Amino acid sequence: MNKTLLPLLASLVFAPVVAAAHPHVFADARLEIVANDDAQITELHNIWRFDEVFSSSVLMDFDKNANLKLDPPELEEIGKTVLTSLEEFGYYTTLTDNGKPVKVAKPDRINVDYKDGQLLMFFAIKPAQPMNLKGKLTFGIYDPTLYASIDFPSDKDVVLMGAFGACKSAIVRPDPDEVIAENKSSLTDAFFNDPTGTDMSKLFATRAEVTC
Repeated sequence: MNKTLLPLLASLVFAPVVAAAHPHVFADARLEIVANDDAQITELHNIWRFDEVFSSSVLMDFDKNANLKLDPPELEEIGKTVLTSLEEFGYYTTLTDNGKPVKVAKPDRINVDYKDGQLLMFFAIKPAQPMNLKGKLTFGIYDPTLYASIDFPSDKDVVLMGAFGACKSAIVRPDPDEVIAENKSSLTDAFFNDPTGTDMSKLFATRAEVTC
């Protein structure tokens, strides 16, 4: 791996997890959940806007011609790096279909832009298996390592698009104290069994619940 990529990988936890007790990278997210006329989820449109500190570090690492901006080839290089490196983490996307986890397919590309001192990433991702609008579906964006905090600034940043018909939706923002109290035993066991990377952080993540 080219050494110039390491700062970006470490910052977004594309590299192995190392005792990340709290977030070091912050991003505001927008998620558009798209359904077709056959009552199936077809795509998830992601837009992530990163904090200025992290964005400036990416600028320093990828500004090869030192012109203090990210030119199209440099933005493309960032996108290619993220496309490969986030695959292991399912692109920070968590889906469930009536309680069962649903994997996501690798997107065709991750588009990157740099505006007003902030790095933006936007891409479309698809469920790896059919998701029908039946029962209870959940959609969330979270980093299982807790190094990056990617959250929705408001409930309006999660949007249903397409043929959702009579489906009802709600945004769930778990209370950390309640999550800990309700899962104290399992959280303790998970930490001691694998303190470097459990999947329990999803309990704390904001999610959209769609019931059809």
